[in-house]
Amino acid sequence: MTFAMSPTDRETFLTGVHVGVLSVEDPGHGPLTVPVWYAYEPGGTVDVITARGSVKARRLGAAGRFSLCAQDEAAPYSYVSVEGPIAEVVDPVAPGVRRAMAYRYLGREVGDLYLAATEEDAPESVMFRLAPERWRSTDYAKQSG
Repeated sequence: MTFAMSPTDRETFLTGVHVGVLSVEDPGHGPLTVPVWYAYEPGGTVDVITARGSVKARRLGAAGRFSLCAQDEAAPYSYVSVEGPIAEVVDPVAPGVRRAMAYRYLGREVGDLYLAATEEDAPESVMFRLAPERWRSTDYAKQSG
């Protein structure tokens, strides 16, 4: 029995609200691995926003590719991992894109508070868009049914 998700199931899973774990090459060290908010629509790119001058942005720019893993932390456990090249760097990030990401993770009310609190940082935001190339997934719910 395989626990791998179908292409449709893994894409649907990735559209859910999960904190992603991004990994990118960090020469001379293990990969830089950090939690991130992300956005994804089936058939599209995996989009991550970060500060232009951050270590993460510098590593992403140098590597030209990254991996992202999203998981369910409650049983039955499942995850989707996706890896690929950076298809586009969006700089600057439009206010509506930042707002959509904040609302996705925090809802409208708290998202608006977050956006107000980070307004000074907004001009420093850059978005990296990963083109999915390689997928891995597991859904342990398949074990019970």
